[in-house]
Amino acid sequence: MKIALLGYGKMGKMIETIALDRNHQVVLKIDQHNAHELTIANLQTADVAIEFSTPDTVLQNIQNCLAAKVPVIVGTTGWYGSLQKIKNDCLNAKSGLMYGSNFSVGVNVFFQINKMAAKMMNQFAAQYDVELEEIHHIHKLDAPSGTAITLAEDVLDEFKAKTEWLSVNADESDVTIASPDNLIIESYRQGEVPGTHSVIYDSDEDRIELKHIAHGRQGFALGAVVAAEWLQNKTGFFSVKDMYNFNA
Repeated sequence: MKIALLGYGKMGKMIETIALDRNHQVVLKIDQHNAHELTIANLQTADVAIEFSTPDTVLQNIQNCLAAKVPVIVGTTGWYGSLQKIKNDCLNAKSGLMYGSNFSVGVNVFFQINKMAAKMMNQFAAQYDVELEEIHHIHKLDAPSGTAITLAEDVLDEFKAKTEWLSVNADESDVTIASPDNLIIESYRQGEVPGTHSVIYDSDEDRIELKHIAHGRQGFALGAVVAAEWLQNKTGFFSVKDMYNFNA
C-alpha cells in the first residue's frame, strides 16, 4: 500500500516507521516546510492518505484528498464543527474518509467500556457524580484532548443527569463555577506524559475509576496504519467506531 502522510511531526514519523515495518511505502510526506507539494497529482500517487496535521490545515487537506479521490484517515481533531459538511462533500465525491479522536485498539476498547459503564451508572445518578480527568505532556497546547471529548460525549449519551461537558484547566488557579448538570473535564499538562484518561464515579460510599494509560504514541500510530489498511479501496464516510465494531 502506498501512503501519503499529511503532517510529519512526531506522530507522522512514528506512523512512517510502523507503515514501513508492515511492508507499506510512504510516497508523500507533507509538513509546513513543503506544503506546496500537496497537489492533486502528488496525492494520486498514493493509495491512501493519513492526516495528522493541525486544526488550521486539516480541512484543506481533507478537501485536497477528496478532490484527488484518495481515501483519507483523519486523526487531527478540532474540526468537528464541519463534520456534516465534510460528510456531504465526501459522499458527493464518492471518496472515502475515516475520522477519529484516537485510533488505538486499547482506547477504542476503553471507549466501549466507558459507554457500558455510563449506561449502568445512569440508574444510580442520585448516588454517584461523574467527572473526567486527562493528563498529557506539556507540549500539547489544546485542552481537553480529543479523546477526553469523545469519552465525555459518550457519557452524556447515557448518563442523563449530565447535559453538557465543561473544560477545566487544572493547572490554572482560576475557580470554575459548574452547575450540577455539567460534566467536568479536568486537564493537566505534565512532563512528557503520552496520555492518561480517567472516568471517575464518586459517591459518599465509594469511588469507581476507569483509566487508560498510554505508554507512548505507538498505539495511536499503529491504529492509524491499521485504519488505512481497512479504508483502502473503500468509499464512504466512516468513524473509527465503524472499524472497531464491538456491537457486531
